[in-house]
Amino acid sequence: MANILDIRRRIRSVVNTRQITKAMKVVSAAKLRRAQDRTMAARPYAHMLTNVLKSLVARAEIYDPETGEPKHPLLAQREEKNILLIVVTGDKGLAGAFSANVTKAASRFLESKAGKNIDIEAIGRKGRDFLRRRYPAAVVQTQSLAETDESTEKRAEAGERAGAIQIAGEHVGVLGKLEFAQARTLAEMVIERYQREEIDAVYIVFNEFKSVIAQRLIVEQILPIEQIGEQTVRLAEEMTEEEKKKAKEAAISAGVGMRGAESAGEQAALQFGTAQVDYIYEQAPEELFRALLPKYVAIQIFRALLESVAAEHAARMTAMDSATNNATDMIDSLTLAMNRARQAKITKEIIEIVSGAAAM
Repeated sequence: MANILDIRRRIRSVVNTRQITKAMKVVSAAKLRRAQDRTMAARPYAHMLTNVLKSLVARAEIYDPETGEPKHPLLAQREEKNILLIVVTGDKGLAGAFSANVTKAASRFLESKAGKNIDIEAIGRKGRDFLRRRYPAAVVQTQSLAETDESTEKRAEAGERAGAIQIAGEHVGVLGKLEFAQARTLAEMVIERYQREEIDAVYIVFNEFKSVIAQRLIVEQILPIEQIGEQTVRLAEEMTEEEKKKAKEAAISAGVGMRGAESAGEQAALQFGTAQVDYIYEQAPEELFRALLPKYVAIQIFRALLESVAAEHAARMTAMDSATNNATDMIDSLTLAMNRARQAKITKEIIEIVSGAAAM
């Protein structure tokens, strides 16, 4: 049987670990609330922009009446020979299988597109490290996306490939202080490459976050735009019942709301465009449509990044809650083992005393 002193040391060690995991759970819960608020605050703008574009589609000729070809290059559909995949993971660990699930989904997508040239934009340290070990990086020029030294975009020029699948960009440290300008910069780069026909399609893999118990891992098509306001999901993986149960327990213990409530601004944005009225535009509808469509792509990428940040904090909160519960169970088990060892030691001493007294 283990030494009582060793068991006590293990108990103290596990108690200290439990204090750390409990503190990390509280911190993740606070960050999750802020991330939820940011996601909710961005939705009215996204809904309003989507509805304005829907209204413009009904009033503008976006397709050539003679050839049937789209007038805007972001609507043009081509055979997929060159693909850009944006992989959004976390920068830090201790979030369970959050980043691993994203990289697995990305790997499945890459397998489904075998034989095509694929450029990868890795957002997040975990995904960057995973992809670096498997695919070569094409480094020609460097462009900063954030004020950190590590957050850089490394983009290859057309025609210079390190392999069929290559890492074209790395963005580390941008999710900690996420701003729309960063998503806009990435969107501008993506749109520029798509318009030059360097790439034929753009996909993004991330954790879609609706609430703590309503999340799914998806691969969404960003370009070409098939239908405004509708998600083009190529792969989707829902949370299991066990994962939902753990997330629910963690949210209840941390005091985090499990359902995302629509704000008044979001409700007003959803109603915009549904009323049967004829809107008067200052510029020509075709001109407005051409100017707003790139913003639509930028807000789609920004939404994905915001939801991924919220999903990461939710995953870390759930993981730390499970770690805290496991530490509590281990403390109880070690305490029981220590009591048994102490009782056995006392019993042995009593037996030695009684045996010695009987021998006298």
